[in-house]
Amino acid sequence: MKTGQPLTRRHFLQLSSLMTTLPYLPALSAASTSAVSIESMMVINGLGGISNQNLWVRTQAAKSESMSSSAIRRMRSIDARAIRDAHASGTTAVNATLGYVAGAGDPYEDTVDDIAEWNSLIQNNSKDLLKVWTAEDIVRAQKESKIGIIFGFQNARCLDNKPERVETFSRLGVRIIQLTYNDANQLGDGSGVPENRGLSELGKDAVAALNENHVLVDLSHSGENTCLDAIVASKSPICISHTGCRALNDIPRNKTDKEMKMVADRGGVVGIYFMPFLKADGQARAADVVRHLEHALKICGEDHVGIGTDGDATAIDDMQAYRQAIAGEIQQRRQAGVSAKGESSKVVPLIPDLSGPEQFQKLADMLGRRGHSSRVIEKILGANFFRLMREVWSA
Repeated sequence: MKTGQPLTRRHFLQLSSLMTTLPYLPALSAASTSAVSIESMMVINGLGGISNQNLWVRTQAAKSESMSSSAIRRMRSIDARAIRDAHASGTTAVNATLGYVAGAGDPYEDTVDDIAEWNSLIQNNSKDLLKVWTAEDIVRAQKESKIGIIFGFQNARCLDNKPERVETFSRLGVRIIQLTYNDANQLGDGSGVPENRGLSELGKDAVAALNENHVLVDLSHSGENTCLDAIVASKSPICISHTGCRALNDIPRNKTDKEMKMVADRGGVVGIYFMPFLKADGQARAADVVRHLEHALKICGEDHVGIGTDGDATAIDDMQAYRQAIAGEIQQRRQAGVSAKGESSKVVPLIPDLSGPEQFQKLADMLGRRGHSSRVIEKILGANFFRLMREVWSA
């Protein structure tokens, strides 16, 4: 690269690969040490976002306890830096959470309003963002160097007792709907509900409506019985967009081997997140992400594992201020009854050494050094989710 030449995405990924340090590598096998380039790979974040959380940290003083969950999320502004970092990360498409998740506000109205705001956001940033209606739009995003935005929900409470609303949301471009959050709703129990009662009759109707309207069913955050019931009820393959392996950290937010294998056996995909729930004590690190990915590969097979970071590609500038902001948010989540076991003010909801624009390239390099082939890495980073989305959306 000549002096003064603009830093392109290709240059950024090359530099990230060269500059990345991996403290734990001496303990790994030296069988594979070559770098793995993700430049030509389709990177699909099964659950994540595009935002600059540094802006969110600075606006905490303006947040009110009466604000809806979507209003709080919108404070994590999508600015030029967030878009630039998402491009630099190599992200092709991301399942971005829209609408009501928890807290105050009317779930249906809040969700419809949020869809309208996202439509405007994408229209106003059409040079960089592309709304995903079909799998071909993801291909188009890659060809046009744009970021595909997949409309998804993390709570189906907005359906109320009307499964027919699935068709309404499908017509508005929603492509993925998660049945529950951590708490219970009309469809079933979330992972934070001790009763673990499983999928309700209304939940079964909702799954049928999702299948009929070619909307991908997401079972992240669901209680174990709700998850197992929904896998059986669904006629289409489903996903768990963002989770960890309970065999490695036994908390309700993570999924059992049985749940993951059933998803895989029916053609679905399990996404591993970049979250603190990967480790029982202390802050989870990049090595923990790899550990959970490798366990998921063992249980599900290479065609059924992906990533759903539950985060974005912009690094945190002031970690101390971020920790304080997160501590306040966790307290409010506990008061609202939607906090998950494993949330703690002692850890941050990201992987410190696997964050920022270089996160996917670094993960690819780590997996390559562990002996995983480029073919398997490409599947994990996006090809598996793309195959699933194409199958479900065009069924």
